[in-house]
Amino acid sequence: MLITFKSKAAADVVMYESHAKPILDLLHKDAGRGVITSAEAGDAIALLEKHITASKAHEAADALERDVNAHHNANTDDHNHEKIEPVSFSARAYPLLDMLREAKKGNYDVLWGV
Repeated sequence: MLITFKSKAAADVVMYESHAKPILDLLHKDAGRGVITSAEAGDAIALLEKHITASKAHEAADALERDVNAHHNANTDDHNHEKIEPVSFSARAYPLLDMLREAKKGNYDVLWGV
């Protein structure tokens, strides 16, 4: 199922529900229908930015661990291609974060499920 975030401040942002749900859970919002008011936007932006910063730190550590395991394992050096990386939380959250920033500037709400 798709969730379409709407605001007068920016173009619609469309996400799969499974990708939007972790973001909305972080913001304590229901995935079915909801609103982030212009008054709530500042707190939502700060929370998302904090979580993105923390997730990027973990991504770097995970990438280093994968590299070490791929090239310094019991079978000596492994030159096989690594698996395709999944899309990170920060990449998924960025379009909504950008919409929230614009909504805050223009004093608009962000809606979905309506």
